[in-house]
Amino acid sequence: MDTSLERIRSKIVELEQKIADLRIAERELHALEGAPAAKPRGRAAAAPVAAAPASAPPASPAKTPVAKTRVAKASVGKRGPRKASAEGAPRQTIGAAISEVLDKHGALPAAEISEQIKATGRDINNRMVSFALQAMKKRGLVKNSDGKWSTAKPRSK
Repeated sequence: MDTSLERIRSKIVELEQKIADLRIAERELHALEGAPAAKPRGRAAAAPVAAAPASAPPASPAKTPVAKTRVAKASVGKRGPRKASAEGAPRQTIGAAISEVLDKHGALPAAEISEQIKATGRDINNRMVSFALQAMKKRGLVKNSDGKWSTAKPRSK
């Protein structure tokens, strides 16, 4: 039976792994965008989070009682088993896929953009497309008029 300290330690190990994964994703985004990242606001900007205390080495996965369950959970997510992706071929971003569809078909509603991307074989839903469109709108890449999304006019140099 796990004591509360063991459960807390195992939770800390899981959270540290998530932080490491998020840092990797952040580095990949920086590499893809090439633009400086937005500065954090609020409490996160005032005090950056330390990675791990130097005096306490991270627990070895073999010694922690939840290591076996965590490994099993890593391969099966909430939506079912994860599919192995081809490591050599990077996947196109949602924003790039949306831009490609809008360039090819002109102004479309978000649902039709989602359908066009699904037709290429990508697993995507309307919510993902909507969030990506809103982010692209903030960056000035797309515009919305009468419920139809289109690429923004190119700026003159």
